[in-house]
Amino acid sequence: MDTVICLLVFSVLPQLAVPAAPSETSFRAEVEIVSGHSRIFSGEDVRLRCSIPDGNRSTWDFLWFRGSEQLPYFGQDLLLWNTMVKKSGKFICQGVRDTIVGNIHTRRSLPVEINVDGGWAILQVPPHPSLVGGTLNVTCRVRRKYPLREVILYKDGVEVMRRNGVNPHFYLTNLTLEDQGLYSCRASWDIQRNTHSVISAASPVQVLEVLSQPHLEIDAANDLIKLVCHVQYNIPAPAPPIQYFFYKNNTRLGPAASENYALVSWKPGQYSCKAKVPQLGLWRWSESLSFEQETGN
Repeated sequence: MDTVICLLVFSVLPQLAVPAAPSETSFRAEVEIVSGHSRIFSGEDVRLRCSIPDGNRSTWDFLWFRGSEQLPYFGQDLLLWNTMVKKSGKFICQGVRDTIVGNIHTRRSLPVEINVDGGWAILQVPPHPSLVGGTLNVTCRVRRKYPLREVILYKDGVEVMRRNGVNPHFYLTNLTLEDQGLYSCRASWDIQRNTHSVISAASPVQVLEVLSQPHLEIDAANDLIKLVCHVQYNIPAPAPPIQYFFYKNNTRLGPAASENYALVSWKPGQYSCKAKVPQLGLWRWSESLSFEQETGN
């Protein structure tokens, strides 16, 4: 009888096992530069910080990577001290938390690229893309604090602006898509009646539209079609809400929607969508897309 009871107990145990917890959360770690700059001279320092957007305020440890190489640092801050050119790279962090069911990791952060320059001049540009209509502020730095005589800004090798050396900052206002490109600077100074001149490496500048032109996708299923309005909205959070409108033969299909899709009856016609940000007074239309009931998309 005892043998039978033991067999029954072991046959039930697997069914009572606790399901394995997921090894990765939906949180994505975030890296920011808290001191220094994304482009620095060799011998300078930069400090990176990793944060986890966890509303539960859980306690996290941190893993750091340069490219695919894991670094021997586990704190929330990563200090790159007295840097060398070979320490340039794309830096990534990831949160890890020890639980009773094992380690749980966040998704890895998007990379932050640090360029260590061994030359004499650096053009420092914002680490994030600029927006159409905005202002771009760039600074031409020289390794030593010489009394600069003149500073020149170039875009794709063509002179854009020049200043006296007292003000090495350049401001490009009311940006357009044509302003993106490779920027560099030349700085010159006089020492003992000799003029010295240095030029920086080129730095890429990207300019994005606040609201890109939408692209409409049509997916047919049974008696309905799904209209999906794809658009890039490049305002950082917290951004004003965006609204979506859908049209057939230039007639609006229902009220504004906060979601970028709509389900409508399967009927042939010319379909389009509009993305609108009322608070900014912005809207963009997609191109019309023809849909034929007999042949599908």
